[in-house]
Amino acid sequence: MAKDTKERILDEALRQFSQKGYDGTNIRELTASLGLVKSSMYKHFKSKQDIWNALLDKMIVYYAERFGSAENLPPFPDTLEGLVAMTMKMADVTIHDEMIIMTRKLLTIEQFRDERARELATKHFMTGLTDMFTHIFEGMMNKGLLRQDDPEMLAFAYTAPISALIHLCDREPDKTDDAIAQIETFSRHFIGTYGVE
Repeated sequence: MAKDTKERILDEALRQFSQKGYDGTNIRELTASLGLVKSSMYKHFKSKQDIWNALLDKMIVYYAERFGSAENLPPFPDTLEGLVAMTMKMADVTIHDEMIIMTRKLLTIEQFRDERARELATKHFMTGLTDMFTHIFEGMMNKGLLRQDDPEMLAFAYTAPISALIHLCDREPDKTDDAIAQIETFSRHFIGTYGVE
């Protein structure tokens, strides 16, 4: 039961932090929304900052398991179409997984207040993607699927527009279908430019 309550607190904290930011989230309102009293929250967490840190820890693991990371790479595609399929699967997860969406919003809001949020935003929105796709593109070059080039530069060129389109989905959800179509079109353009037939 204690684990369930702790997880419920973290889930609700994610929801509230992603909507109101850290400073706008009140512990009394957070616990009341769960049908708890403030003192019961302190059985699980020492402070709002403790909740914040536990939540970020949880979301790092959650994101890596569902999306991947440089330390948790997806299998290298065996074909150029495999790159498109992998990209679309990753885009689908990051665009539609509610916890990942809330985490992205939370990091976007809090990156200007909190150093750890800033570091995670940079990793999840840019450097982590570039690192992951650098390894993927190196593997694909070694398999003869992509022409030899600087894999890090290719990874940056590949992930930056996709990341921008994902952020567009957060800001303007009515453009999600168009953004997904653009991601696929871009991925196919990329393999047409850099792929080896």
